[in-house]
Amino acid sequence: MSLPRVMLGGVEIVVHAGVPEQADAPVVAETIIRMGQGGGVKLTHFRKAGGTISGQGWMPPGLDGLDYSQPLELRLTKQESITQASHVGIVLTSTPRPDVAPWALALVGRDWVHTPVVLAGLAASVALVPGATLYSVQWMPCYWVFAQRPTLQMNPSDHSRPHSWALPWEQV
Repeated sequence: MSLPRVMLGGVEIVVHAGVPEQADAPVVAETIIRMGQGGGVKLTHFRKAGGTISGQGWMPPGLDGLDYSQPLELRLTKQESITQASHVGIVLTSTPRPDVAPWALALVGRDWVHTPVVLAGLAASVALVPGATLYSVQWMPCYWVFAQRPTLQMNPSDHSRPHSWALPWEQV
C-alpha cells in the first residue's frame, strides 16, 4: 500500500517535486481586552485553518493548471490528533480526508496499541481498551481553501534538487 500524498485541486504533488513540508499558520481574529481590575478576557471573532506547503525537488510541483481564483480541495498528510483520558466525547476539529480513515490508539502501560474507531460526522467513538489510561484519535485533514499560486525558484547549480516552491493557503 502506498502512502497518501498531498493533493490540491485534485492534483497530487509527486515526490519528485520534493517531499511536501506542511506548516500550520492558523488565521485568527482575536484579541485580549482588559477589564477594570486588569483581568483579561479573550474575544474571538473567527478561527480558520491556514498554512504553507513547500518543497524542494527535481521538478516543480505541477500546480500551474489550477484556477486559484476558486476554492480548491486540499488534502494534507500532516496528521491532526486529539488525546484525552476518555474513549468517548472526542470530536474532530476538521474533516478527515475521504481516502484515509481516521485511526485510534490507546495507551496501555507504556505502549500505544491500535483500537477501533467509528465516526458519526465529526464525533469519534473509540473502543474501550482494558487498562488504557489515554486515548488518541488521529486523522489527515481535508479543507476547502483559497491558495495562492506557488512561488517557484530554480537553482541550476543544485543538480539533485534544483526546484524549490512554497504555497500559502487559508481555509475558506
